Amino acid sequence: RLGGDVDDAVRRIRSARPTAVNLAWGVDRAASRRSEGADAVLAEALAVRDEEIAASREMGRRGADLLTELVEGRPRILTHCNAGGLATVEYGTALAPLRTLHERDWLAEVLTAETRPLLQGARLTAWELGQAGIPHRLIADAAGPAVLALGLADAVVVGADRICANGDVVNKIGTYSHALGAQAAGVPFVAVAPESTLDPATKSGADVEIEQRAGDELRYAGGRRTAPAGTTALNLAFDVTPAALVTAIVTERRVIRLDRGDLP
Repeated sequence: RLGGDVDDAVRRIRSARPTAVNLAWGVDRAASRRSEGADAVLAEALAVRDEEIAASREMGRRGADLLTELVEGRPRILTHCNAGGLATVEYGTALAPLRTLHERDWLAEVLTAETRPLLQGARLTAWELGQAGIPHRLIADAAGPAVLALGLADAVVVGADRICANGDVVNKIGTYSHALGAQAAGVPFVAVAPESTLDPATKSGADVEIEQRAGDELRYAGGRRTAPAGTTALNLAFDVTPAALVTAIVTERRVIRLDRGDLP
């Protein structure tokens, strides 16, 4: 039986991403076998990995089919943050439908928002898209609504760190702005996430404590100070997109059409 060191490790890993409910789910599942020893814990962790790989492919298939239904012609997709293999496994979550569409030769372009302050969209998503040979352009976060208003994107596709019982989507800060832009432009807003991201215990986004991170993430860029000394910062790491702005949620098992009254 594994003892206190493992219990401490579980607590530390779970607390590393308090907003991302599926991290806690995976860690708890592997740790549930600690009474059987280290090999059993590893076996369970590898089983989770294999299931997530299969789920990624299935989310890709379902999401690509949905986007083909929602958008006439080869779509131009706006995405935010990183929800590819670097953040998850295999094809990822939000990037899975885009990669599947590309494989079908039915994707025009991806516009990836830079995702300040840590630039996951610029540093990670743009790299993944380039490695996959997917046509893409980088945009400023604040440009999202304007891009949509100008008719330069046909849909918004994002991942999720948590999806509440009422369909509210918790994701990287800046997601809500894209959702508002999508609503104003009349284009679909789709969240792609595994079933483990659905959190029926959390009724709505109002019940989620939004993580705040170090102010230096905003005061510095590339190791250089960009704000005057003494400037305080409010660095919200996530935001809540209300279910009313979400067209659909895609998981490995189903497509939840919130626009038609479905609920997770």
